[in-house]
Amino acid sequence: MKSRAKILIVDDDRAVCSSLKLLLNRKGYETLCIHRRSEIEDAVRDFEPHLALLDMNYTIDTSGVQGLQALKSLLTLRPNTKVILMTGWATVQLAVEGMKLGAGDFLAKPWDNHHLLNSIETLLQLSQPDDVPSNAEGGEIIGESAALRAVVDNALRVAKTDASVLITGESGTGKELLAELIHRNSLRANEAFVKVNLGGIASSLFESEMFGHKKGSFTGATSDRLGRFQKAQKGSIFLDEIGELDLAMQVKLLRVLQERTYEVLGSSEVQRADVRVISATNRSLPERIASGAFREDLYYRINLIHLHIPPLRERRDDIPQLAEAFRSKVCAAYGLTPPTFTAEALRWLKMQEYSGNIRQLRNVIERTLLLNAGEHTLEAQHFQPHFEFDERTPVEVDLPEVGKLTLEELEVRMIRKALDFHKHSISKTAQSLGLTRSALYRRLDKFNIRYDAED
Repeated sequence: MKSRAKILIVDDDRAVCSSLKLLLNRKGYETLCIHRRSEIEDAVRDFEPHLALLDMNYTIDTSGVQGLQALKSLLTLRPNTKVILMTGWATVQLAVEGMKLGAGDFLAKPWDNHHLLNSIETLLQLSQPDDVPSNAEGGEIIGESAALRAVVDNALRVAKTDASVLITGESGTGKELLAELIHRNSLRANEAFVKVNLGGIASSLFESEMFGHKKGSFTGATSDRLGRFQKAQKGSIFLDEIGELDLAMQVKLLRVLQERTYEVLGSSEVQRADVRVISATNRSLPERIASGAFREDLYYRINLIHLHIPPLRERRDDIPQLAEAFRSKVCAAYGLTPPTFTAEALRWLKMQEYSGNIRQLRNVIERTLLLNAGEHTLEAQHFQPHFEFDERTPVEVDLPEVGKLTLEELEVRMIRKALDFHKHSISKTAQSLGLTRSALYRRLDKFNIRYDAED
């Protein structure tokens, strides 16, 4: 594609044009330079560019208004052209306005050649209507419903690019699994995939967690620490719960994503961030922007590609397949003989409401299997008590092996069994029970369950 891709350079600075032309020609792109906005119409008609590098200022005026007008004209003449805005007078509002009008990226001068070439390649790849690669792997994302397959197919199409991706969806829909799928099918698959729960990082520790620190850089810094961006270098970083970041942390994150550089606390050496950014949230970021709780410029920086995972209620036909898959995984994990789920049981599971989505379904399947170990067949009645469960009003269930116990007592038994099986690993135990680590810790305290935490 590089040998055929045409790039139009629009800049009144002839030295900038010469520099860009030399760089891009060496990379196999065909280029055309023009220096005045009035030349855009003829250039677009005759050259038919795939992508344009568009300067935002052409006179002593540095407001960027001329660039925005040029952007409108260019996209009117050739709507499918990808555009990267460039200016030495970068402003936040200018970037937002340009991206609202259809620009694909925004770079400040002086630019970083690696970042520029990466942005060009990403935008050109996104413009290709290629099918899903034949060797793409769906991984652990289970389901064949049209709504889910559309999301997975789109994720696989953009995986080979370096485009920033924003994944949205309700809690428990599988946003992290989709992020892993993108990384696994990307050109960075052999590098690190670093997960960061932004909702769990205190403001005072944000810079240390994300960018690292040097020994002695602050009270308590007894040794050097690698930040998450350092660990993700050359790979991908997954910014989960990005909608929970407070405004102060958003500014720091935006600076890194905008400039692709950062400094380790206690060091003045500038580090380059060569990472693919995948973000996720269960919040409505447009609503957060409207209320002043989320920066609009950060939203456009992380949202080149938006993937929305539908809730389980919108893809009920996937529930039987999910239930069967969870049965196999749970039984393998606990050494149980897999029972048969009757057709009526699967129909009943399809009809239920899952406010916790896939995470809740797995939790229900796991509870039912653990508390009915030894049963050869599970009916709808075996699953029903777990949809009625409420910690404040325990529901009683008859079990042949243990007699009459409350669900709270059964939950204690299940937690103890999971802890023993996973050798007291809190992370693995919480995952197998469909809980967060903090939720598991609350139950351990509530039920006074002793444990020897390995993590």
